[in-house]
Amino acid sequence: MVLIIEPLDSSRHHRELFCCGQDSLDNYIRKQASQDLKKKVAIVFVLVDSPNTDVIAYYTLSAYTIELADLNESFAKKLPRYPLLPATLLGRLAVDRTYQGQHLGELILIDALTKALLATAQVASLAVIAEALDEPAANFYQKYGFQKFKQNPMKLYLPMKSVEELCQNSNI
Repeated sequence: MVLIIEPLDSSRHHRELFCCGQDSLDNYIRKQASQDLKKKVAIVFVLVDSPNTDVIAYYTLSAYTIELADLNESFAKKLPRYPLLPATLLGRLAVDRTYQGQHLGELILIDALTKALLATAQVASLAVIAEALDEPAANFYQKYGFQKFKQNPMKLYLPMKSVEELCQNSNI
């Protein structure tokens, strides 16, 4: 198995059979992802088992803004008092059912966090934001240190300082 994470190439990567068990995530990679790429709304990264080009997992990254008031006080008190602050959105993350339970979710999460961290050298971002579809997904993110927003428990954030520590300590 030679796992490779690379940007989605709709002419090369096979997405038709992707099935993670969440219709919105399945439909996104099959029908919407290439449009988001073209419109520069999100960058989609796929995990393939090379030389096979079937998508076995994917995630998206986008620029985002968050309101200072939505963050917990211990984190917010260290930040400038701007009403909106820059962040990176990890909008979607999914692993095909056939490959679930093999720690590929962790693999692509660490890859996404690493890319977000590296991007901060060029574009400021104080945290990575994740939007969980359900409680198990929220628990997955919390396992890696993500904290829930005050107003929306399905939206979570990980401060970039924590991203850096997690990436440095990762065995992936």
